[in-house]
Amino acid sequence: MTSLLGLSTYAYFWRMSDRVPSPMSLDDALRDAAAHDGVDLFQICDHLPLDTASDDRLAAIRALADELGLALEVGTRGTDPAHLTRYLHIAQALGATLVRSMWTSGDDQPDAAETERRLRQALPAYEAAGVTLALETYEVVATADLEAVVRAIGSDHLGVCLDPANTVARLEQPADVVAMTAPHVVNWHVKDSGFTRSPGWVGFQYTGVRTGTGVLEYDAVRVAIDPDTRGINRVIEFWLPWQDTSVGNTEDPAQTTTRIEAEWTEHTIEYIRSKES
Repeated sequence: MTSLLGLSTYAYFWRMSDRVPSPMSLDDALRDAAAHDGVDLFQICDHLPLDTASDDRLAAIRALADELGLALEVGTRGTDPAHLTRYLHIAQALGATLVRSMWTSGDDQPDAAETERRLRQALPAYEAAGVTLALETYEVVATADLEAVVRAIGSDHLGVCLDPANTVARLEQPADVVAMTAPHVVNWHVKDSGFTRSPGWVGFQYTGVRTGTGVLEYDAVRVAIDPDTRGINRVIEFWLPWQDTSVGNTEDPAQTTTRIEAEWTEHTIEYIRSKES
C-alpha cells in the first residue's frame, strides 16, 4: 500500500488567514504544496467554504489538484448524518478517499451511544463509495471512548485520525494514545508541540514548536502504526502561535508569522524524509 506525505490547510493557517494583508486562497495553497518535493497529498481540513461549495467549484478544485499531481483528502467536524452525507458528496466530487471528522462540533456533543447510532446510519454510504471516515483524537473526547466506538462498529471504512498532540489537554500521554489507537489508525496528523512557562512563570503555554524539538516522538509513532505497510497518509500541520514583533525585528508580526510558517513547512518535510531515507 502507498503512504503519501501531505500538507493540510492547517500548515497554511496564518498564510490563509485574514490577519495577513494578502491571504493565500485554497488554490494558492494547493500550488504551493505541489511545489514541495515529495508532497503528493493535500488535506482540505476545516475549510468552511467547502461546506457550501457548488459542484462547479468542487470540480475546479479537483481539476487543479489533478493538474498539480496532488491527491486530496477533506476534513470537517461532527457526526450529524446529514453533514457526513454532505462531506461524502464533497469527497467523491474531489476524488478523495478519506474524510476526517471529529466526534463533536461546537455545541453538538453527543454521547457515545448517540455517536455510534449516527455513525451506523452514515457509514453504509461511505462503505459503498469506498471512502473512509477518520475520527480524530482530541481533547474533548476521551481516547478510550473514541477507540471503543470505532471498535464496536468494526467497519473497514471507519478509523482514527491520530493526533497525539491534541489529547495532552486531557492529561493523556501521547504514547498512551498511540498505543490505544494504533490498530485503528487510518490517517496521521504530524505536528510537534511543547510546553513553555507563561510570562511571570505562572502556569504554562502549550503550543506548536519546530518539528523535532518538542514532545512528539516521530520514530516511535511511525513504528507503532507502520504507515508504509498499512498505507496511512502523513499530513503535516502546525500550531504556530502568532508572532509578536520582538526587539530588533524589523518585520511586522504578519511577515514574521508567515515566514516562520513557511520555514516550518520546509523543515518538517525534510525532517520526515530524513527519518525515512
